[in-house]
Amino acid sequence: MLLILTDTIQYTYTYRNRVGFWAGVVLLALLWVGLGQAVAQKKAKDEEKMAVPGTTTLSKAAEEAQFTDGIRFLMTDEPTKAITQFEDLLKKDPNSAATHYTIGSTLLKMGKTAEALRYAQRAYQLDNTNKFYTLLLAEVHVKQKHYADAEVLYESLLKKGGDNLEYGIELAAIYLFDDKPEKALDTYEKVEKSLGMNEEITRQKQRIYLKQNKIDKAIGEAEKLINSEPSDPDYLIEGAELLIANDRAPQAIGWLDRALKLAPDSPQAHVLLAEIYSKQGNLEKSGQELKFVFANPNLEASVKARILMSYVSMAGDNAVAKQDALRLARELVKAHPAEPKAQVMLADLFVQQNLKVEARDAYARATRLDPSVFEVWGAVLQLDGELNQVDSLLAHSEKALEVFPNQGLFWYSNGSAQLFKRHYQQAVEALEESKKLLGNDLTMTRHIHAQLGDAYNGIKEYAKSDEAYELALKDEPTNDHVLNNYSYFLSLRKEKLERARQLSENLIARNPDNGTYLDTYAWVLYVSKEYVKARQYLEKAVQADPNGVSGTIIEHYGDVLFQLGERDKAI
Repeated sequence: MLLILTDTIQYTYTYRNRVGFWAGVVLLALLWVGLGQAVAQKKAKDEEKMAVPGTTTLSKAAEEAQFTDGIRFLMTDEPTKAITQFEDLLKKDPNSAATHYTIGSTLLKMGKTAEALRYAQRAYQLDNTNKFYTLLLAEVHVKQKHYADAEVLYESLLKKGGDNLEYGIELAAIYLFDDKPEKALDTYEKVEKSLGMNEEITRQKQRIYLKQNKIDKAIGEAEKLINSEPSDPDYLIEGAELLIANDRAPQAIGWLDRALKLAPDSPQAHVLLAEIYSKQGNLEKSGQELKFVFANPNLEASVKARILMSYVSMAGDNAVAKQDALRLARELVKAHPAEPKAQVMLADLFVQQNLKVEARDAYARATRLDPSVFEVWGAVLQLDGELNQVDSLLAHSEKALEVFPNQGLFWYSNGSAQLFKRHYQQAVEALEESKKLLGNDLTMTRHIHAQLGDAYNGIKEYAKSDEAYELALKDEPTNDHVLNNYSYFLSLRKEKLERARQLSENLIARNPDNGTYLDTYAWVLYVSKEYVKARQYLEKAVQADPNGVSGTIIEHYGDVLFQLGERDKAI
């Protein structure tokens, strides 16, 4: 509302008063050169009363020439020089309303509102019948937010009637600035009564009614616009938007149907109907409207995507509607292959139908078309991870970091991929950067510390590896990944075996049937030379998955048997 009203005021005090300023200047220049006989005669009488010696036709000509010079400076955008000329003229004739007006107008144009006020007031005092002087003083008051003073001046103009009635629009705008909506409405009514219906006035009244929550009156103004141009579908569509915004969808449908009779191919009318029917849960009618929407090659892809998303959200578990949505999304991509939002829309639908590869590929295409959307990169990396496509995760995370180098999640994805590829040094660097950026995210730091434990172990920085594992366990004591890897690496190094045993015991207590974890505990026992007990847990590991037992578990079992003297069995 405020922006709209500001636009009105801006129009009033830029276009109209700029015209008024130059018109006034030209008028006053003409007065100065002798066409304003009344002013000239009045001035001659004043000079006689003042008995100023030396006032001659020659001095008059000089003053006129000086005023003309001032005007020329204004026309060449040299206001400071112009003011110098006019100030000099005021010394010769301090009661010249025209000169006061011109200086005030120039100062106002220069943004010196406070200085302009004195001159505008003096011009008005000297001649309050001049419309331009009145308008200048009113404008200065508005600039200084002296709305009440400006209102009085505009009200005086309106009382004079005639062409001045058009200034009612400005007066109404000032009333609105002064928080007097009822006076503004009354003024608009008077102007309309005198000058006839005006579209801008009708829209302003409509906005006031909406702000007052007088919906019926606002709709009434919309109907006035429709009745003024019954063959124009745009007013019907605008009115329908107003009805939709105020929860009057059934009435909006009627207006949109009328608009479509006038313009059957109107994309906006079909879009609005599709949204209405979608919100009402009428998927059949919404789908019919969507066909019209998608058949229009000139309608923006982003609009089509928005409408389609609304349709999808209402479809729920309706299988037919889901397939229709997917078909429309494919059509959208085909019609707008260079539109990233269309690719995202298609990818979203693939995700809903658990088509992860297709979804990831569509999101990736969107990033190539527009790499600036963080959420789309996030979706790509998440799906890479879920699909266990490490090479893609590595490549996509590197591309994402080119655009978003300060995003910790992208560094984490990159570090995870590097770790999986056994690029341990690169993994450490990426994960440390991730930790620096996500240090306040407790959930993420747990994962980062766990990965850092593995990465530092890979480059044989065991102290840092142990520290990272301990930090991970401090935040999450039941992290199975950390319990397994930390205890296993300690056993391989034959260090802190008591700590390794404690960790692995906790691990198998939580996962008594997990062959990998049973093998880890058994290896800790083996390194501690508890071969009988180690054999017991290795046999449990084998029994946990007899057909899918790993080669590592079989090898460890052979080592234990060898230590127990069962060499043939071990071999």
